[in-house]
Formats: sequence, structure tokens, C-alpha cells
Amino acid sequence: MRPFTYERVTEPEAAANLLADRPDAMYLAGGTNLVDLMKLGVARPAVLVDISGLPYDRIEHRPDGGVLIGATVRNSELAGDRGVRERFPLLAEALLSGASGQLRTLATTGGNLLQRTRCVYFQDVTKPCNKREPGAGCSAIHGSHRDLAVIGTSDACVATHPSDMAVALAALDATVHLQRNGGTDRVPLSEFYLLPGDSPDQETVLGSGDLVSGVELPPPPAGAAMRYRKVRDRWSYAFAVVSVAAVVATGPDGALRDIRLALGGVAPKPWRARRAEELLTGRQPTRDLLRSAARAELEPARPLPHNAFKIDLAVDLIAATVLDLAGGAGGERA
Repeated sequence: MRPFTYERVTEPEAAANLLADRPDAMYLAGGTNLVDLMKLGVARPAVLVDISGLPYDRIEHRPDGGVLIGATVRNSELAGDRGVRERFPLLAEALLSGASGQLRTLATTGGNLLQRTRCVYFQDVTKPCNKREPGAGCSAIHGSHRDLAVIGTSDACVATHPSDMAVALAALDATVHLQRNGGTDRVPLSEFYLLPGDSPDQETVLGSGDLVSGVELPPPPAGAAMRYRKVRDRWSYAFAVVSVAAVVATGPDGALRDIRLALGGVAPKPWRARRAEELLTGRQPTRDLLRSAARAELEPARPLPHNAFKIDLAVDLIAATVLDLAGGAGGERA
């Protein structure tokens, strides 16, 4: 058993001060991921700083239709919020697909963003893992990698980011609010996560003592339809093999006036499909065009022998989801 110190704070400055000079200290909110990692011996904090008492537990709907979600808002509360369900239904869908009801009542917005990978080698301290121990090697490349990433990977790491919520937030153009260096900062979600490169242990732009205080969503596009679709090995409580978050707004002629796509289960971070969006904007959403744009997005993929199927699966999922949404807005197109 490894002893640790527990500290509970009610002010952001106190939380940051406790972590600033303690690389062996960690923030604790819901604990649904961190406690598991501590049990496995992956996370070994000497100090746990409980931030559940910080004033970040509110959902603030803005007059313009946007929303600010506090970092300690529970996933169950966020998924059930009326304004979220009405204006950002794909976020509610992602949350409800992501965990059991028991976990959602504890898990927080900030904690969900900062989930660690479920790669079996990261979670097994007897196996080499560059994410857990830099320079140790990646066991997954020549091992069990069926569920791991096909794009955005490196020779050092092929792990996936596990969050469903973060994929939805990526498609919704979210901005992460931070407390850092005694002040505040805002980082677009697209810049918040880092690809592994040669340093897979560095997953986000967070520095020592930095604290996620909330997530802001701008108003959705006028008239947009949106959906989160997730392919998984079983219906209940399973991580995505491939998922897609799609926001689609069509013009009077049925062309894609605004389209936003993000993928889960395929990359070390929520993967915003910018290339596919560029190819589709202003075009009529035919199945052939959608599949072509999806393949262009995934052209840089570096699949491994047991997960190459994810590319075709992602192409099919993007095409089917966008066709459904565009059909609902202006008549289905084949």
C-alpha cells in the first residue's frame, strides 16, 4: 500500500499553490479514472488535492445560445440539462453513451477531458509503455492493438483517447477555460490536446498547477442538426471502436452550408476532420462524395495489422451519419 496526503481546497489559488512545486501531486475531482489508475499502480501521487469544492459546478446558458460548463459539473447533470439537450443534443448523447449511470453521477467535465488511455499496456505496470514511462518502448505496436489508434500516432505510441464527451466538444468548437499563473486563459479544444510524437507522456498543454475551470461552447449554427454515433463491441459501458460527432446545417438547395465532424476511437486525441469538412462545405451530400471526403481525411492514417478495419468503418460511419442528418434537414440524398 502506498501512503498519500489528502488536501481539500475551496479556492483555485490554494489548489494551484499545492501543485505548483509538487510534481508528485495530482488534482482529484470525481476520481472515476484516477482512483482506478492508483489501484493499478499507474498513478502514484504523494498528494491528492480535492477540487470538488471549487466554484465550478454550474452550467451557465448565455443569451446568445452558447453555454459555459463548469469543470466540476457532473456528467449526469450535464447530460440531463434541458438547455444542453435542446441546443447541443450530441453532447448529451455522447455523455449517455460513455459510462454507466453510477459513474456519470461522479464523473466531472474536467475529469472527462483528462481521462487517460485504456490501452492495456499503459494500465499494466509490468509492460513497457512510453506514455507511462518515457523511453521504455511501446508494447502495443507489436502486441494487442486492435482497439488503438490509426491516425495521429507515432513510433512511440498508438494509444487512443477514450473520452466520448471530448469528441462531441471537438465538433462543437469548444474552448477550454484554465486557471494558470494566477490568472485565466482560454485554449481551443483543438489545441488543448497534443499528439504523441516523441513525448507521448505529454498529453495536453497543461503545465504544473494549471487547472481546468470550465468548457465554453459557442452557439450552434442556425438550423443545424447534430448527432453522436458510436460503434462499440457491446451496447452498454464500452469504449468506442469508432465514433463520430457531426453537426450539419444545409442551405435551401440542400447543400452543406456548415458541417463539423470529429472522430473518436481512431486517434490519440479527439480527431477534428478538417480536411473532410473543407471538401464537403458547399456541396450536395451524396454518399459517394461523403465517402471520398472521409477517405481523404484518413489518407495519412498508419494502421496496424489488427486495426486497419477502423478506416473503412469510420468512412461508413461518417457517410451514414451525415446523410441521416442532411436528409432530416432537407430530404435524404443517396
